[in-house]
Amino acid sequence: MPLPFLKGRRKEPEAMPSARVPLPTDRLELVEQALRLQYHAISSHGVLIPASEGVPVLLANLFYELNITPVELIEPLPIEFQDAEPSVIRPELALQWINAHHSRTPIARHALLILQSLDAIDLAYETFAVAMLHGVADADGVPRFDAIVGGPVSYWDENSGQLIVRMLVGYGGEGVRGDTQRIAQRLLGKMLGNLLASQGATELGRVERPVAVGGGHVKPCGHCGFSAMDRRAHYCPKCGMRQDRA
Repeated sequence: MPLPFLKGRRKEPEAMPSARVPLPTDRLELVEQALRLQYHAISSHGVLIPASEGVPVLLANLFYELNITPVELIEPLPIEFQDAEPSVIRPELALQWINAHHSRTPIARHALLILQSLDAIDLAYETFAVAMLHGVADADGVPRFDAIVGGPVSYWDENSGQLIVRMLVGYGGEGVRGDTQRIAQRLLGKMLGNLLASQGATELGRVERPVAVGGGHVKPCGHCGFSAMDRRAHYCPKCGMRQDRA
């Protein structure tokens, strides 16, 4: 006699798939969401300035009342913030960026968000004097999308040891007014004129920005104690003192 546990299980009849109702794509009611961010930066040529110990005062004086907010000085970041980046999809880098700039004003953070997102500035070796040049801020002090922020950017030339200064402005956000670019170019031209009027200033033309080389042991500056990100820099990004890399 057949054993009951050797009997195969009876398969249940498969249910017939229900017929799909065709939906005409031209009659569908859809809800669409979109966010368009536009960041813009304009930079001038580099100008060679004789070496000076009063870099913060020099950069602040180049505004000549073009700024509508107080000037804030942003110096090169030390080596512990070498990975700081305003990137939401990279939380570790974003956290470093927040730790490095949380004490700055909303105007400075707004400017750095735009300029660093566009790779228009590198705080491994550059010093940035920033202020709002045009527009208004909201109730929290954050510039609106049509506001223009910027100022002079300086770094020490590795060949001559002299200071190179350029003018940099940025603007953008959730849309841009049509005349924002024209106003930004006019403001940049005025600041560049102030720079060229400085004593001993020499226009260099287009300057290739150096690329910082990280990694390895970095010896702090013997003058100010600053630990630079760039291990091959021969001049301290903060004070301009010649470094001993032997």
